[in-house]
Amino acid sequence: MTNGLDGTPSSGKQSAIRVRNLRFGRESASERPVERWWAGGDPIATAWFNALSSTFPRGETLFIDSVKAFRGGAPPALAEKIRAFIMQEVNHTREHLAFNRAAEAAGYDLAGIDARVERLVGEVYAHPQIAWLGVTVALEHFTAMFAHEFLSAERRYALGEGEQAALWRWHAAEEIEHKGVAFDTWSHATRGWSGGKRWRLRSTLMLATTRKFLKNRFADALELLAQDGITGARAKARLAWYLVGRPGILRRTLPMWLSYFRPGFHPWQHDDSALVRLYDGKAAALAAEPALAR
Repeated sequence: MTNGLDGTPSSGKQSAIRVRNLRFGRESASERPVERWWAGGDPIATAWFNALSSTFPRGETLFIDSVKAFRGGAPPALAEKIRAFIMQEVNHTREHLAFNRAAEAAGYDLAGIDARVERLVGEVYAHPQIAWLGVTVALEHFTAMFAHEFLSAERRYALGEGEQAALWRWHAAEEIEHKGVAFDTWSHATRGWSGGKRWRLRSTLMLATTRKFLKNRFADALELLAQDGITGARAKARLAWYLVGRPGILRRTLPMWLSYFRPGFHPWQHDDSALVRLYDGKAAALAAEPALAR
């Protein structure tokens, strides 16, 4: 075990950050329309993942701005991780913009969701830059939790083998790779603070961020379900069951969420870099298949 930038324990086995500049769904988009319920034919899963994707372009811009604001004077190793983090997030933004356009082409109206996300991100920007970073650290923990759950149990989520599902696998792998960057930037930015002050602020921001994240993503998914004619108590019950029942991503990630509040927490205390290696191995095998067929 080594010490993190804030003096707290960290894994010491952090995954190297590799920028995979991939594009999804470009060739097939002109040949055939995207299936409306692309997530295994399930409208609930489709609504949830579409709702998440709708947040990423504006949200990841916030993440980039947050780490950029504190990279000055960062140790060389951290500065390099910040550079790679930004490159990955730029690519994620580009691909989720394309994903969102495909969802619109399939008939969904995302304008209301985008307006809500714009307002929420604007509320963050109204606070000092250290608050931007604290919110980013909290949201990066959410993406890392979801990425771990998704890659470790893909069959549970049954998204299929299409380009949309491939995008989520790629995004999940890179979220795991860079899950410690915002946290280490936070530790660098608050290095002059007491441990208690640092813990109190990041915990407070996580609680506030969790409340807003869950409330608004639930509302976003319900809005999309309403566009499919699934409304009222039935829609709420089906979405709630998807999130906490089966497959139950919120229930399954609860222990990881709680770990964030442990004094001395660091994202890489949970070393799940094996999931990234597994993803890369599968991706390499798929890329080799056409050549083998020839």
